Amino acid sequence: MAPFRWEGAFFFALSRSLTMSPVAFVTGASSGLGRELARRLAGEGYAVALAARREERLRELAAAIEDAGGRALPCPCDVADRAQVHDAVARAEAELGPVDLLVANAGQSEMTEPHRLDAAEVERLMRVNFFGALYAVERVLPGMLERGRGHLVAVGSLAGYNGLPLTAAYSASKGALHNFFESLRIDLRGTGVDVTVITPGYVKTELTEKNLHTMPFLLELDEAVDRMMRAIRTRRRLASFPRPLSTLVWWAQVFPAALYDRIAARQDRRKAHGQD
Repeated sequence: MAPFRWEGAFFFALSRSLTMSPVAFVTGASSGLGRELARRLAGEGYAVALAARREERLRELAAAIEDAGGRALPCPCDVADRAQVHDAVARAEAELGPVDLLVANAGQSEMTEPHRLDAAEVERLMRVNFFGALYAVERVLPGMLERGRGHLVAVGSLAGYNGLPLTAAYSASKGALHNFFESLRIDLRGTGVDVTVITPGYVKTELTEKNLHTMPFLLELDEAVDRMMRAIRTRRRLASFPRPLSTLVWWAQVFPAALYDRIAARQDRRKAHGQD
C-alpha cells in the first residue's frame, strides 16, 4: 500500500474548496421575481436550489441554467408545509452543499373583503407569505451559525408598512415578515450571518397581472431584479424601491390617521370598480 501523503490530501482539499460553488436556496422560483433571481444568482456562480410547487417549471428553469453553464436543482415543495420545506433544504444540501444564501421570496396575494372574511383563507396566506420563510430559516440557520457565515434574504413588499384597502391579510403577512427578519438581523449581529429585507413596490409579474387597481410606479421585472441583486451582493440591511413610492409609504406612516384613511379609501373605490 502506498504511503499516505499529507501534502497531496491538503492540495486536493484546497482545490476542492476553491472550486465549490456557494449554494443559494430560492423559494417561489417557478415564476416572477424568484425565477429571475435564481437565474441571475446562477449566472454569478451560485449553485441554485429551486423551490416551488410547480415542478415542471422548476425543471425547465434548471435545464436552462445548466445549458448556460450553471448548476441548479429542482426542489419541489409547498412552502406552507414545514416538513416539505425541511425536506427540500435537506435534499439541496445533500446534492449541492450547505446553503450559504436563503432567498425567502415565495408569496401570494389575495383580496380580503371584510363582508366575506374567512379566517382559513387568511391563515393560508400567512402560511405561504410568512411561515414559509420561517420554515426555511429554521432549517438553514443552525448550519450558518455553526459555520460562522451566511445570508438570509426576505422579499417583502411596501404593502407591509401600512394597512391597505382589501389587503388586510397580505399587508399583515408582509408586515410580520419584515419585523421577523429585522429582529433576526439585530439578534445575529457578530455571528457572520447577515440579514437583508427587500421591500419592492409594484413589479410586472404573473402575480400583479390580475390586479384591477392602479399600480403607481410599476417596475419592469428586470429593473426590479437589478435592484434586488445589488442589495444581495452588498448585503444591505434594507432595500426599498422605487424611491417615489417608498417615500410616499414612509410619509403615510406619519400622516394623521383621518387623512390617511381618506386617501386610502379612494384607492379602495378604484379596486371595487376595477378601474385602471
